[in-house]
Amino acid sequence: MNEPRAPKDSQHPLGSSDGLRLTSLESGSGWDGQAAGLGDLSLAPAPPPEATPDLEAPKLDMRADDGPKRPGLLRRIGRAFVMLFVIFGLVGPVLTVAIYRVVPPPITWLMVQRLFEGQGFHRKWVPLNAISPTLARSVIAAEDAKFCDHHGFDFEAMEKAMAHNERSKRIRGGSTISQQTAKNVFLWPGRSYVRKGLEAYFTVLIEVLWGKPRIMEVYLNSVEWGPGVYGAEAAAQKNFGVGADHLNSAQAARLAAILPSPLKWRAAAPGPYVQRRSGRITKAAGVVRREGGAECVL
Repeated sequence: MNEPRAPKDSQHPLGSSDGLRLTSLESGSGWDGQAAGLGDLSLAPAPPPEATPDLEAPKLDMRADDGPKRPGLLRRIGRAFVMLFVIFGLVGPVLTVAIYRVVPPPITWLMVQRLFEGQGFHRKWVPLNAISPTLARSVIAAEDAKFCDHHGFDFEAMEKAMAHNERSKRIRGGSTISQQTAKNVFLWPGRSYVRKGLEAYFTVLIEVLWGKPRIMEVYLNSVEWGPGVYGAEAAAQKNFGVGADHLNSAQAARLAAILPSPLKWRAAAPGPYVQRRSGRITKAAGVVRREGGAECVL
């Protein structure tokens, strides 16, 4: 008899298709390379393949590399410095000058220094119209003849002062009344390039925001006129026993004469130099009055 032929795809003992495998029904029998009868075999579904963990493909960042990142702390420090500069370098000074346009400056750096030196503090603020016009003309004649003509700086006077100081031991200042007011009210005593730069900055501010009458009013109420004596009212009462509105031309000239060195010179008991200087100021104040050199404040 002819034996039945195995299917073509099962000729190999491991050859199976469609997920089926051949298993022996007899316990302990194995494959010895010989074909087994179909009655001894059964078809069973192949076990599913073991599950393997899903491996996520690495993501590639295709964005361009911006280089190393700056530390956030440095950026914050930089912003803080910018804010401080804006507040204290720009907004602060402008706001202070704007306030002092209507409010009397309460105290200055020089006044604080003199207090610590034990010189006392005598000052009484009075408006410009309560000060003798003769005093305004005298300080213009003595300190700043072009006060009503310039915009804060007299460059010709600065050049003359520099030339004089190079050949003489007696120092002559070239600062205008506007510059002196900026220095007296907003800055500390002393000489340095930093302070001169700030003085120029505040001079521009007060020229723009105050105007000449207010500059003269603040100057006459803040300038030093003796040990612990500040302002025209205190100086007039201390030296002559009168109010600032009753100063005559000679008294006003003496007060203007001691402005360069108020701690050394005395208006009430002037020495020879102060007497000569006050005489010249009296004549110059007359010229200021005739030529209208104080019209911007009177």
